[in-house]
Amino acid sequence: MARYIKHDEVTLGILVSSELQLEQNSINFLTRNDSSLQLGVMSRGKGYSVKPHVHKNVKREIFQTQEVLFIKSGTCLVTFYSEEREVVESIEVHAGDVVMFVRGGHAIVMLEDTEIIEVKQGPYLGELDKDRFDV
Repeated sequence: MARYIKHDEVTLGILVSSELQLEQNSINFLTRNDSSLQLGVMSRGKGYSVKPHVHKNVKREIFQTQEVLFIKSGTCLVTFYSEEREVVESIEVHAGDVVMFVRGGHAIVMLEDTEIIEVKQGPYLGELDKDRFDV
């Protein structure tokens, strides 16, 4: 299952459950084409291959940081916030789940020992990248 977390028709996040059943020999991008970070799911059969290639140097402008978390082990509670910093929804995510933060804010609380693999655009600017807030 791929689930979109929205507020006022704005996608705040995407949750890809570890239980997602993919159509055989398919590729499906869950993000819009204009998203600065692309998230897709694919299923390929034995013997399928991707031809060797390089990615061209293309100048892009990125105005917001998006993140993708792969929950390697454990469980955590992810809370999505609107761009107005209001709680929209909290979701428990488990080992094998993938969550993408697209817009708005987010918070994460580890409910047990948890290992996470994170992917986001760089370069990382430390605290200049974040506007922390209290709820």
